[in-house]
Amino acid sequence: MEDNDRQLKEYNALNREIEGLYHVICRKIGLSDSVFIILYTIWDIGDGCLQRDICNAASISKQTIHSAIKKLEEQGVLYLKPGKGREMKIFLTEMGKDLVKEKIIPVAAMEAETHGAMTEEERQELLRLTRKYLDHFRKKVKEL
Repeated sequence: MEDNDRQLKEYNALNREIEGLYHVICRKIGLSDSVFIILYTIWDIGDGCLQRDICNAASISKQTIHSAIKKLEEQGVLYLKPGKGREMKIFLTEMGKDLVKEKIIPVAAMEAETHGAMTEEERQELLRLTRKYLDHFRKKVKEL
C-alpha cells in the first residue's frame, strides 16, 4: 500500500507540475490562464464554438469563462453571434486571430514537439493508461 500511496502522490505532483508549466507559459506570453484557455480552445475547436465547449474542454467554471469572454469581446479580440436558442457562438476578430498566431500556435507547436519526442508506442501507452485512470476515477466520482 505504501508504494501505491507514493506513486499516487508522484502522479498528482506530476499533474500539478504540468498545470504549473501552463501557468508559467501564460505569464511569459502575457495572458491570463483563462484567456489562454479560451484562445487555445477556439483555435483548437474552431470559430463558432460555444462557451460550453470551452468549459467542457478546459474543465473550468462557466462564470470564469463568461467573464473572460466578455472582457475579450470588449477588447475587440472576439465577437459573439447568436446560435440556436440562447446559444452564442464565439468568433475571433482579426486582432484575435493575430493574437492566436503570435501566442497560442507557438505553444501548440511546443506541445507537438514534446509529444513527438516520444515513440509511437510511448504515446499510445500514455493515452491508454491516462484513459484507464480517468475511467476508474470517473466511476469513483459517480459513487460519491
